[in-house]
Amino acid sequence: MTDDAASLQPPEPRDGGDIALLALIDRLAELLERSDLTELEVSSGGTGLILRKPVLVSPIAAAGMAGAAPETGAAAGEPSTAGRDPAATARPSVKAPLTGIFYASPAPGTAPYVQVGGEVAVGQVIGLIEAMKLFNEIKSDLTGRVVRVVPDSGALVKAKQPLIEVEPL
Repeated sequence: MTDDAASLQPPEPRDGGDIALLALIDRLAELLERSDLTELEVSSGGTGLILRKPVLVSPIAAAGMAGAAPETGAAAGEPSTAGRDPAATARPSVKAPLTGIFYASPAPGTAPYVQVGGEVAVGQVIGLIEAMKLFNEIKSDLTGRVVRVVPDSGALVKAKQPLIEVEPL
């Protein structure tokens, strides 16, 4: 058994195995990111999981070639930066500290913590991530103007995934 295969063994279950399962998913995602693979499928018993690297599809290709294979970047899983403003691709972002469900507001029907065009300060709450029935406040580690809120409210986010993109002031 290789070191990678040994590291994929699930940790001992605690609290019903939720922590162990989330940790295993994070390790599988890291393995996928380090590899040349674009997709990783794992099945155990009646449970299956498919992880895929994001693929960039240009709006022109999506509109004109419905059903065609999506365009990929220069390297597998890396979006192409050709024709784009380099500053836009290197924009600072606040990243998710853990895997879970992202919520942009404190309760359904209430205003979001941050909005595009609004300012954010270090330590300001930008959203919540629910993991194992616990809601974790996510605080900004950047100061600036919010340019983009990446995930939709209620979407699953992975650890280290950008939550908001910020333009420094």
